Amino acid sequence: MSKSVVNDFTLNIATPNGTGSQTSNTIIFRALYHMGIAAAAKNLFPSNIQGLPTWFSIRVSAGGWQARAEQCEILLTLNPATWNQDIANHPRGGVIVDNTDYKIPESRFEGYVRYSVPFESLALKHLRDAKLRPKLKNLIYVGVVAQLFGIEEESVQATIRAMFANKQELFDVNWEACKIGIDYAKENLKKQDPYRFARANQTAGKILIDGNDACGLGAVYGGCTAFTWYPITPASSLGEAVIEFFRKYRTEKDGTRNYAVVQAEDELAAIGMVLGAGWAGARAATSTSGPGISLMGENFGYGYYAEIPAVVFDVQRVGPSTGLPTRTQQSDLLLVAFHSHGDTSFPMLIPANAAECFEFAWRAFDVADRYQTPVVVMSDLDLGMNTWVSEPLVYPDRPFDRGKILTPEKLAQLEKWGRYKDVDGDGIPYRSIAGRTQDSRFSYFTRGSGHDENAVYSESDQVYARNLDRLARKIRGTVQVLPEPVLAGKGNAEVGIIAFGSTDHAVREALAANETAADYLRLRAYPFHDSVGEFIAGHDRVVVIEQNQQGQMAQLLRMALPEHAPKIESITYYGGLPLSAAFVARALNGTLAKV
Repeated sequence: MSKSVVNDFTLNIATPNGTGSQTSNTIIFRALYHMGIAAAAKNLFPSNIQGLPTWFSIRVSAGGWQARAEQCEILLTLNPATWNQDIANHPRGGVIVDNTDYKIPESRFEGYVRYSVPFESLALKHLRDAKLRPKLKNLIYVGVVAQLFGIEEESVQATIRAMFANKQELFDVNWEACKIGIDYAKENLKKQDPYRFARANQTAGKILIDGNDACGLGAVYGGCTAFTWYPITPASSLGEAVIEFFRKYRTEKDGTRNYAVVQAEDELAAIGMVLGAGWAGARAATSTSGPGISLMGENFGYGYYAEIPAVVFDVQRVGPSTGLPTRTQQSDLLLVAFHSHGDTSFPMLIPANAAECFEFAWRAFDVADRYQTPVVVMSDLDLGMNTWVSEPLVYPDRPFDRGKILTPEKLAQLEKWGRYKDVDGDGIPYRSIAGRTQDSRFSYFTRGSGHDENAVYSESDQVYARNLDRLARKIRGTVQVLPEPVLAGKGNAEVGIIAFGSTDHAVREALAANETAADYLRLRAYPFHDSVGEFIAGHDRVVVIEQNQQGQMAQLLRMALPEHAPKIESITYYGGLPLSAAFVARALNGTLAKV
C-alpha cells in the first residue's frame, strides 16, 4: 500500500433517490465535522420523489475548501441502475465499495481497489424490523466507511445521538445497523488503499448550516412578520425554515402568534400578499425560484411604481419548470434586474456563503423599507440546499431602518406633503401607513400606474418622465446601503477576476493554487458600487466567472459601465453542477496565458 493520504480526497456515494440514504450520508458528513474536519458536502439529487439516481459527494482537503471536486478517489456504487456508469467514470486506481448482492462482473473492477460487502444479505440477516430495514440498511455502509477510512466510532455515535435527540429507541436501531457494517469491515475487509480520515482543527469556532436556513433565520432577525409562499424547489425549505423560526421566536408564552404565514395558491398571489402586507407597514417576504419570479412579474412592477417595500428570496436553479429543477445556476440575474414591464430596476443582494445569507436577509428588509421598493436576495440551489461549514452568524449590528415614514411632527415641517414627492433630492418620498393616524392629511390613493407627486392620476408625458427619473435616482441611491464588493489581490495585476455568489469558493481555491497573479473582486450587490468601475479601470482585462450560459453578470457590467465594455470578458459554466476549482483553474490558465 502506498503512502497514506490523510484528509485530502473525495468520497462519492451513489444510491437511488428516496431510499433514506440522505440520513446516512449526513451522518458521515457530520461525524467528520465532529472530528474537526471541514468537509464539503454536495447532494446531487433528481427531480422525482423516489427511484432515480442520486449522488452525495463528501470532499475533505487540507485547506478546508468547500467547492465541488470533479472526481472522487472513493466510490460507493450502491445503485444497480447506475453502477455501470459510475464505475466507468471512476478513475483507475481509485477505491470502490460495491454491493456483492448486485452480481457485478469481476472484470469491471480490474485496476481498482475493491471492497465488496453483501449489504442486502447483511440487512436481511441482522435487521429484524422488516418495515425499517430498507432505511436502516444504509447505516451499514456508514459503518463500513467508518471502519475502512478511519471515522471514529465516538463521532459516529455522537452524530446519530444528536440527529435522534431524546429518542433512545431510534438511536439504538440506527447504531445497531451501523455496527453491523463496522463489524463486517473489521472481520472481512483488509485495508488496501492509502486514504484515511484523521482528527483536525478545521471546524473550531465554525457551525453547520445550509443557506436556506440561514436566510430564513435572517428574515426573522430582520423583523419579518408576514411570510407568503408557494412551494418550489429549491426554495421550499427556506419557507419551512421561516415557519419554524417564527414558531420559536415570534410566539408568546401564552401561545399568541406575532406573525402570519400563508401558503398561497401560486407565486403571483404570494407576491401580491407580500405587497399588501408591506403597504400596511409589516416587513413581509416570500421565497421562490426562477419560474416563480416569472409569475411575479406584473406585481414586481406594481411594487416598483407604487413604491411598496417587499423582500423576495430567489434560490436560483437551472431552466424553467421543464428544465433541471434540482440543479444549480446563476441564471436569473437579467430577469430580476429589469423585471416587470416598463423601465424598472431592482436591487439585488448576492450572498456567497451561509453567514452572508443570514446577514443579507436581514439587511434586505432595511433596504426595502428605506427605498420603498421590492428587493431580491439572490441565492442558488448549491448555497441554499447544501450544508456548509460556516463562520458563525453575526447578530445585526443596528436597529431597523424603517426609512421615511410620515409622522405628525414631520408633516408639520413640510410645506406640503405629497406621497410621491421628493423633498430632499434623494428620490425617496415620505410614506404614510394605513391605520397609523386618523388625520386625513395622511391619506392618498396608492397607484402603480401614472401618477404625479401627490398620487393623483396623470397621463402627462412630462409627469411620467419626471417620476421615472426620480425612481431611477432612488434605485441608484441604494448603493449607499448595499453590501460593498470584497477585494482580494495585490492590486497591480494586469488581469482582474470578478465573481459573485457561491462561485466564490471555486474561484478562491483556483486562485490560491495559480501561480499567475490576478486580482479578484467579489460582487455582493446590484446596482454596482463605484469601486467596481474603479477595479475594472485599473486592469487591462477583466474576466467575469459565472454559472450561466449568457454571461449575465458580464452583460450587466457592460450596460452599467459602457466605457469599460471592451475589456470585460466571460468565463461561464452552465451544466447545473456546483462550480469546481478545477474548471476555474483550466479557464484561468487559458485566459491568463493571453496576457
